[in-house]
Amino acid sequence: MLEKDIVAAIMRWLKTVPRCFAWKEHGGMYSTAGIPDVICCLDGRFFAFEVKTPEGRLTKLQENTIQRIKDAGGHAFVVRSVDDVKAVLWAYAGIEI
Repeated sequence: MLEKDIVAAIMRWLKTVPRCFAWKEHGGMYSTAGIPDVICCLDGRFFAFEVKTPEGRLTKLQENTIQRIKDAGGHAFVVRSVDDVKAVLWAYAGIEI
């Protein structure tokens, strides 16, 4: 499965979650480098998901950005499936899977 397919599946599922506002971050010359692929605000909590395939690895910039989000009080994670996102939202926001 390609990373874009995992992102698409995650976005489809997040659209079904009540009180969730989520979007796919599209990189480009006017965006900030290293921002995770999916950004989500759920019940006032900030979540960022860096999507990787099972064999995918974070770049140093992605690692640093995830840490900066956490340092600022947000939640940031590397995910490899919709089930990973569900597990995070269950653990941190009480969303039933």
